Amino acid sequence: MKIFNIILIIFITLTNEIKADSENQILDILEKGGNLIFIRHAYAPGGGDPDNFNINDCSTQRTLSNQGKEQSKKIGKFFKVNKIPISLVISSEWCRCKETAYIAFQNYETKKFLNSFYSKKYVKNKKSQLDKLREYIDNWNSDKNLVLITHYVLISEVFNYAASSGEIIIANKNFEKIGNLEIEY
Repeated sequence: MKIFNIILIIFITLTNEIKADSENQILDILEKGGNLIFIRHAYAPGGGDPDNFNINDCSTQRTLSNQGKEQSKKIGKFFKVNKIPISLVISSEWCRCKETAYIAFQNYETKKFLNSFYSKKYVKNKKSQLDKLREYIDNWNSDKNLVLITHYVLISEVFNYAASSGEIIIANKNFEKIGNLEIEY
């Protein structure tokens, strides 16, 4: 039993050091700029949207819980404390994404290509949205980072990756995932 405990302590110590090194490398990359920073909107309980969903009426949508609002504040604080340079913040038109953008960064623009295509109503937009996203990124040029606040379904489609609420995914302009950070809610 003593050997197992010793091995467990060594494993925990090493994995914490690896995690810290990985986070430091990601921070270095973010500080240099020129990256795409995809953020899945902060915590909004549930899945999908109600049948009466109206893009112009937040009362018909899933919105951030109090935990999601706190998580959004933590996202903004992460960028501010680490002095991560941002050229622009763009958001889906869905209220939970706009709330995340506003609470975390205050200034943002909305882009239709970041909208969800999870429901049957919007799945027909998937190819067009992804094409417009790629076109936008092809034309984007900055030595600072571009923040894109969007949905699980878009992140999953682009990176084949299941992002948690409020998770930050860092990529280059070729949509190659560099790393990710989870912000607790």
